[in-house]
Amino acid sequence: EKQILSTGSITIPNPYNPSKPSIFKDWKAHGWTDMREALAVSSDTYFYSIGGGFGGQKGLGIAVLDKYFQLFALTEKTEIELLGEVEGVIPTPLWKKEKFNNEIWRLGDTYITVIGQYGTQITPLNAARFISTIANGGQVLKPSLIFGGNPEPVERAIEFDDEDWKVVREGMRESVTYGTSVGLNVPYVEAAAKTGTAEIGSGKLYVHSWSVGFFPFQHPKYAWAVVMEKGPSSNTLGATSVVRRLFDWMAVNTPEYFE
Repeated sequence: EKQILSTGSITIPNPYNPSKPSIFKDWKAHGWTDMREALAVSSDTYFYSIGGGFGGQKGLGIAVLDKYFQLFALTEKTEIELLGEVEGVIPTPLWKKEKFNNEIWRLGDTYITVIGQYGTQITPLNAARFISTIANGGQVLKPSLIFGGNPEPVERAIEFDDEDWKVVREGMRESVTYGTSVGLNVPYVEAAAKTGTAEIGSGKLYVHSWSVGFFPFQHPKYAWAVVMEKGPSSNTLGATSVVRRLFDWMAVNTPEYFE
């Protein structure tokens, strides 16, 4: 329920050069946001503060973030019946030390990791499984391509209070009703979603556009993950538009999925 102020960026003092502080930008100024709204509008400032800490808000820190990545199996292979599945990556102090010639971990690394950037990599399948875990209240499923087979929970059940799951699901629903996923606010199904925009390269000229979510909202049956790779950062059409086109097609041709 706590609200955190988004003014469009946060500024961190530079101990080596006070005249050049580090600035971490939000994509816009969102004002005061609680967790539901932060999920709905994708407030970077909110998650910087929760993940790394800022002002009066203590941050979780990279070790706890890594713990939750592992808890939700975000970097693990799902063991689906396909060749070539790869593991994901969560940046950590050890990862940075190995990749960047013994460089130390800094607060800014936590900030950009907590919003899914820096060295963070997960597969679309793992993203869909992550969303299904949120939708079903803690069962990490093992996906299968075998027709008629039912996904079975792996040996992991994540135990959070029902109210905690509810907050996240409601935030994702609000993303559809008025937030960054509003393109999915259709009359024929109530969906819950979250967008993601991962900047590519030092010039930030390209982005990976993500849409993840589940439906129907009240009684979830299906989860999705769509990623459009390396589109121009100026492009106004992203993964949400692809999901919307799919939804529109399904409403006409396969409406039974929305029941």
